[in-house]
Amino acid sequence: MGAIIDALTDLQHEHGWLDDARLAALAQKLGVPLYRIEGLVSFYPHFRRKPPPRVEVALCRDVTCRLAGGRDFLARARQAVSGDPSVEVREVSCLGRCDRAPAAALNERPVYAGDLDDFAIAVRWADEPRPERAPSPPRRWASDPYEDEASRYGVLASLRGDALAGDRVQATLETSGLRGMGGAGFPTGLKWKLVRKETARPKYVVCNADESEPGTFKDRVILDELPHLVIEGMAIAALVVGASEGIVFIRHEYGPERKNLARAIEKARQRGALGPDALGPGLPFDVRIAVSPGGYILGEETALLECLEDNRGEPRNKPPFPGQKGLFGRPTLINNVETLSYVPLIVKEGAEAWKARGVRGSGGLKFIALSGDVAEPGVYQVPMGTTIGELIARAGGTKDGRPILAIAPGGASSNFLRADAVDAPLDFDALQKRGSMLGSGAVLVVCEGADIVDLVTNVVAFFRNESCGKCVPCRVGTEKAVAILEEAVLGRGKKRHLAVLSELAETLADTSICGLGQVAIAPFLSVLRAFEDDVRARFPED
Repeated sequence: MGAIIDALTDLQHEHGWLDDARLAALAQKLGVPLYRIEGLVSFYPHFRRKPPPRVEVALCRDVTCRLAGGRDFLARARQAVSGDPSVEVREVSCLGRCDRAPAAALNERPVYAGDLDDFAIAVRWADEPRPERAPSPPRRWASDPYEDEASRYGVLASLRGDALAGDRVQATLETSGLRGMGGAGFPTGLKWKLVRKETARPKYVVCNADESEPGTFKDRVILDELPHLVIEGMAIAALVVGASEGIVFIRHEYGPERKNLARAIEKARQRGALGPDALGPGLPFDVRIAVSPGGYILGEETALLECLEDNRGEPRNKPPFPGQKGLFGRPTLINNVETLSYVPLIVKEGAEAWKARGVRGSGGLKFIALSGDVAEPGVYQVPMGTTIGELIARAGGTKDGRPILAIAPGGASSNFLRADAVDAPLDFDALQKRGSMLGSGAVLVVCEGADIVDLVTNVVAFFRNESCGKCVPCRVGTEKAVAILEEAVLGRGKKRHLAVLSELAETLADTSICGLGQVAIAPFLSVLRAFEDDVRARFPED
């Protein structure tokens, strides 16, 4: 992170908010115009311009929590904590705690808000000191090649001093078929190859841990339980592409996971996996943590880079791509948490062994964040090619055994499918053939009895709320789409507006710089296709 955003984050952490005098003093100290600092503070939602209350209650307003808590959850939660002027309640976008929906945060500490009586008690005592969160019981994950802590970073150690290691690792990743697990699914080996061939120096390795799409929380669990694999994956990437600095860009809502990652980084330094000779004698590599100041848009790789450069997090036009001109105009490898965590296993076992871990013709493993109407929501690691139905069965089936209505197989931006999609394999190509995508690795299950039009309106509203505003069609079009859909939820939609929504979706897809605008209305159109009679009934007027 650049000096300005880091300084703003530290200033807010120290004082709780950012007042005019402190911003003016910071501008003078850093030698930058005050308007530049004001521009950053006004853009990023984490920065406060007024004193914080005794207790700040952040209530998740997005689709998984709406499904769990009901349409009136936010109103009921506000009522449960009303009457205390020292408590401030605000609605926020997804907190990444969809396995404990409906989710909330009290003074940035995650809590479960499903039992409003217990929630009100937690709010009352939220400013009391609390002990550090106890570590999660260790789980054995199939992607961890190490039997114990002492053997960690063994794969990296085996590559040090090997002049051909970079070529061999890059070729292994290409053969393995590993693809990016953050949403785009770009071939990992090819991405590393493109950055490797760039001659400009320095180069950077960036781990994108800013997962913010509703229903998506797998990377949070990986950072909590397998941080050593992410760090080692970054170090191996640095060895291959020729980088000396790594950055983990993590969302600010992941406070407990950030602390755990920081401890893992320090242990890696003690082991020599990070530091002046991490990649071999005289070949340094180290990792630092950059905390996102908020905003779903920062998950887009070029918006993330803009933030790291102390700019407003607005996507860049491409080309050039980050692998050519990324952070500070230098070649930058950007990979998702899950993608990097698989690298040690693939390098150790080989490409063919990795591919053999899949089923039904798919290769490798997949972390899936499963939420919604299931008995045991959480993060599951399954062979790639496992069907959605098999995943749900592993989670104890649907909640109360209810029949499934719809499934979003790849996060909020993926197209909804009907219940018969339970036989669809969790695989990039298989889900694309079904008309959806694997996306961010988040499966949302919606059972009969839910209002699918209300839920998909909530999804489109998320994209409206998180639009950075750079592209006018996205900024204006999402606002218009939500206004139309909110009327439809109440049964007051107009038939002609169905055509308007299709036209808006096409316009946004053609004119938006990044994926947010390109997919913002697509989930609704998928619901229209899958449940046409139900949707058209909400648009009765001419």
